[in-house]
Amino acid sequence: MKKFKFKIQGNEYDVQVNSFEDNIAVVEVNGSIYQVELAQEVKTTKTPKLVRSGLAPTKIDALKPAVGLSKVQSPLPGLIIHIKVKVGDSVKKGQVIMTMEAMKMENNILAEQDGVVSKILVAEGKAVLQGDILAEIQ
Repeated sequence: MKKFKFKIQGNEYDVQVNSFEDNIAVVEVNGSIYQVELAQEVKTTKTPKLVRSGLAPTKIDALKPAVGLSKVQSPLPGLIIHIKVKVGDSVKKGQVIMTMEAMKMENNILAEQDGVVSKILVAEGKAVLQGDILAEIQ
């Protein structure tokens, strides 16, 4: 049936499981045959256990619109193919400010808050990495 090599306290053992019925296994260890009784079947799962951390309670302040500087970051590595705004343009939250090509697909980069574009830190044709700051909105 199945063959195993075990190392127990520095000694090597060749083990072959010949048969398995109910909770009795017939095994051959280094040429000697033994009947082994299993006390309990050990079950393991191949599926990882997902544990969610508790959600932090939301505060009323967290629901207010964002104020201040917003740094727009690249969601993944890619190539900037079109910039649709310029410094000084007013933008609304969710407005497309530039388009990038990543994994042979065009991805829109959106403004994360209402405001005015204060800096554009990339140019069309420039390659960017995930997390690179593309623009700032104030």
